Amino acid sequence: MLTTHFVNGAPNWIDLSTPDIDGAVSFYGALFGWRFQSAGPDAGGYGFFQLDGRTVAGGMQSGPEQGQPAWTVYFQSEDAQATAKAAEGAHGSVRVQPVDVMGQGHVAVLTDQAGAPFGIWQPGRTKGVDVANEPGALYWVELYTPDIAAAAAFYHQVLGLETSAAPFPGGTYTCVNPAGRGEDAMFGGIVPLADAPGEAEGGPHWLSYFQIEDTDGVVEKAQRLGGTVRMPPTTVEGVGRMARLDDPHGVRFAVIESARPQS
Repeated sequence: MLTTHFVNGAPNWIDLSTPDIDGAVSFYGALFGWRFQSAGPDAGGYGFFQLDGRTVAGGMQSGPEQGQPAWTVYFQSEDAQATAKAAEGAHGSVRVQPVDVMGQGHVAVLTDQAGAPFGIWQPGRTKGVDVANEPGALYWVELYTPDIAAAAAFYHQVLGLETSAAPFPGGTYTCVNPAGRGEDAMFGGIVPLADAPGEAEGGPHWLSYFQIEDTDGVVEKAQRLGGTVRMPPTTVEGVGRMARLDDPHGVRFAVIESARPQS
């Protein structure tokens, strides 16, 4: 499962780019109980979404020149430069070259072989988010891609990720875990883009799932706050009750009321 005991290849950070950071603070604050803390005058408007004083994500206001508003998932790397080069060698690309962030770590933004954006965080003083796998925090990530085998090969070459098949209603689900950590360390999955209603329109992408305690209640509240529903609340036996949503600026995310015991 996704934890804050970070290892190479596992998600260790997530952030939001949005054209309206104040609106996002209001929306996600009402939905998850988050508060926003500025990273300071030298951070270019970047700040931290926090839950009871613990950082669950980053966020900043962005303009059209910075691409579509989105949640970006970052994976731990011990060498951001080497990981960026590996991505290029595996037919991906580098959107933002690795750069030091005031001694907190090195960051890069890449795309995989199908064009799905993702980030790399090489820890410095900041290792990653303070909390995961709890209500209001990141719980799971999914890659929507046109070719599961090609995606699995890319992320294995670039991040060392391993995949396994798990039974799922109507077929199997491709799970992802860090190298050598086994299935107990699964943090996400890979889903065929064509098999996911509402996801194909945006092209290949990583989708973030946030843990909650009442999926139906959160979906109703999201709609009242100006969000929209891409997949209504759905129960998957042994997994939980989940929904896929857009925030008021069209940023995709998902919520899940997990059936698994919480750590």
